[in-house]
Amino acid sequence: MKHLLTTRGLSRADAIRILDTAGQMAATQSREIKKLPTLRGRTVVNLFFEDSTRTRISFETAAKRLSADVINFSAKGSSVSKGESLKDTALTLQAMGADAVVIRHQASGAPHTLAHAGWVEAAVINAGDGMHQHPTQALLDAYTMRRHLMPRVGRGVGVPGVGAGAGLDLAGVRVAIVGDVLHSRVARSNVQLLHTLGAQVTLVAPPTLVPVGVEAWPCEVSYHLDEVLVDLQPDAVMMLRVQRERMSSAGGGFFPSPLEYTRNYGLDAVRLGLLPEHAIVMHPGPMNRGLEISAEAADSPRAVIVEQVANGVAVRMAVLYLLLAGDVSQVGSHERASL
Repeated sequence: MKHLLTTRGLSRADAIRILDTAGQMAATQSREIKKLPTLRGRTVVNLFFEDSTRTRISFETAAKRLSADVINFSAKGSSVSKGESLKDTALTLQAMGADAVVIRHQASGAPHTLAHAGWVEAAVINAGDGMHQHPTQALLDAYTMRRHLMPRVGRGVGVPGVGAGAGLDLAGVRVAIVGDVLHSRVARSNVQLLHTLGAQVTLVAPPTLVPVGVEAWPCEVSYHLDEVLVDLQPDAVMMLRVQRERMSSAGGGFFPSPLEYTRNYGLDAVRLGLLPEHAIVMHPGPMNRGLEISAEAADSPRAVIVEQVANGVAVRMAVLYLLLAGDVSQVGSHERASL
């Protein structure tokens, strides 16, 4: 695996390898000294053309925990704001000797162009492009689900130092993804990855927030949240943020009002009570409290939203490790011994 650009085409074996490696990385992070020497001397560039403090900090933390040198490049106030092209920026990074480029871009397809245009030799990791893909978010979501849900259904009790469900996929897990699917790269990435891992996915959204062509996606589609919660009894409910910044106005004409949206598609205490006892509540963040999710649901014991953030560091450590070092068998031996 040279790059990580999308979850489409990511094999089951590769996905499980990343999740298992993330489990090993997470195990090292419970120690007093969290740094590993794995990527010492390597340079990771965070190339962000679109704001995202959460994702940038997660990648920066992951790279530093692996002892890599990190360069944060923001389009604002840089040569990009003066008109420099993606190509010229990439050539500059190549001249600086970047080993990996983590790119977030408002244009769908920008990471693919960077990876295949011949401008850089570095590994390219897609940290979100337009309304297209966000593969590491889907991977951390899958990692979180496997950690919580696979022991519940009697598949894998966990391997010491690796985590619950190691080596397993998500076969049999029922997932409801609720909200602004139309603008969500998180939904697109999750549908593809979860299908690969054997989960049953149902999208729930107003008809106006369902993409054209969704019938070709490997999932079910519903417009009625209450029916899905009662009939499907999902093991995990993922609430998507209403992306007002991608709409033409406050509501963009996609729904009558915030109150109407909350009444039909918001997760509140009543709907939380419809879920199975073991079900978890997820959100990619940042949350619009009171819109797609209530404070009661966001702060409930079954919400794993904060844990998703922590898991994101382990998953991104795993991705950087596999792309730049590649020998997963060594995580549990000499890396730990070096601590």
